[in-house]
Amino acid sequence: MRLSAPYPGTDPTGHWSGRRMSAALVRLSSGEPLDDAALTDLYAMDEPGVRVNFVTSADGAVELDGFSAGLSGGSDKRVFALLRMLCDGLLVGAGTLRHEGYNALRLDEKRRAWRREHGLPDYPTLVVVSGALDLNPAQAAFADAPVRPIVLTHGRAPADRRAALEPVAEVLTVGADAVDLTDALVRLRERGLRHLLCEGGPHLLGTLTAADLVDEVCLTVSPLLTGPGAGRITAGPPTLPVLWPSTTHCSRTTPSSSATPAPNGTLFASPTAPFSRRSRANGRALISKPRPFALDRRENP
Repeated sequence: MRLSAPYPGTDPTGHWSGRRMSAALVRLSSGEPLDDAALTDLYAMDEPGVRVNFVTSADGAVELDGFSAGLSGGSDKRVFALLRMLCDGLLVGAGTLRHEGYNALRLDEKRRAWRREHGLPDYPTLVVVSGALDLNPAQAAFADAPVRPIVLTHGRAPADRRAALEPVAEVLTVGADAVDLTDALVRLRERGLRHLLCEGGPHLLGTLTAADLVDEVCLTVSPLLTGPGAGRITAGPPTLPVLWPSTTHCSRTTPSSSATPAPNGTLFASPTAPFSRRSRANGRALISKPRPFALDRRENP
């Protein structure tokens, strides 16, 4: 689903104000499987902005056994790759880059061809947010990158770590004592990175939402319950809530009568309905701020 608000105001970076989202439900697919072209059209971003992509369990956990990969599946990976193809820059926090073991940001030939046809360079640019610059220049995300990554930091970051990273990345100072993400988005847009895809982690998403810089959330709901302990997609101090519409069509799964807890306590559920009427092909919910005066409102049955 895509949630939208007919409000024309923007902040200094050109982003629609999420805290003014009194949203309407727009642009749902028919629920039939989508081919790559239709899926690409559905996820297209016309305006500059920050899109966030996460996978969670049905009870909201952002990881299983310490990693997000345990929640992912074929449909999620399909859209994961598509969103990378569509973006100008991939925004990720330093902790997530280290913990998830990011490799070089590469795309297959088909996706590189699509980007060339649409006036984009072959690869998006990796953008890492790190105040402490606790990063390994030898990590493949830097050492094997097809495009020189950008590291966003602040003026008090350790000089020796900055010097170690400069051979493999552009280290960009945004903020005196802390990373100023509002300024960072302006600087990135000046470099042609208009459409940013953020893959987390939760602390980075929490900081972005606190600064009201998130334009869209793409969420995969995995059909399992993880139980207590795991974090959620945002972390940090509480922020003002988004106002959801009364017509939201939620993703649905129903545990089968034979569902039993796995040895680690995880309850696996067998979906008896598509996660969303939006698409059986991907089972995802798409939540976004809109383009004003362009609402295509559709009520759910």
